[in-house]
Amino acid sequence: MTLALDTTAQDLLFREARTANTFTDEPVSDEQIQAVYDLVKYAPTAFNQSPLRIVLVRSPEARERLVQHMAEGNRPKTSTAPLVAILAADHEFHEELPRLFPKFPQAKDAFFSERPAREKSGSFNGALQVGYFIIGVRAAGLAAGPMSGFDAEGINKEFFPEGDHAVLAVVNIGKPGDDAWQQRSPRLAYDEVVTTV
Repeated sequence: MTLALDTTAQDLLFREARTANTFTDEPVSDEQIQAVYDLVKYAPTAFNQSPLRIVLVRSPEARERLVQHMAEGNRPKTSTAPLVAILAADHEFHEELPRLFPKFPQAKDAFFSERPAREKSGSFNGALQVGYFIIGVRAAGLAAGPMSGFDAEGINKEFFPEGDHAVLAVVNIGKPGDDAWQQRSPRLAYDEVVTTV
């Protein structure tokens, strides 16, 4: 059986996609990122809770504030990428559920009245949306450099001082530069991952 996507799209989104480590200085526009979001917002989350929140880091001042919280090896990449996105989970996502899940507006209180339940569900579904966002960046013909090497507590205090959001990933975005790719690492085979019962 073949996939519905043609080979070119499969390669763009998956087979030839890599984590970019260098970028050109070509800017990434707000229109490009809006197109990414307008595509990936349709991907599923539980109760359509859509907890992902995105902070686009453009100004030199904001970039400096972010870089200080990145792991040492990630600082040069984050300093030079045309655009950096902080992807966070909104742990108050339940406030939007009456609008986002109108067929059962009571879900807000029935399942998410307690903060621990919101944090668990918001972080999981936000992480799903991080994956969708990365694929959306690739669909826009851009390269993504997602990272988890950072001081999460520091970023949360710096960019989300109200305490309602938690950073999930930081993603450098742009056109790949010189020597952008490392050699692809091995992947597990189908029969090492999939079990039929």
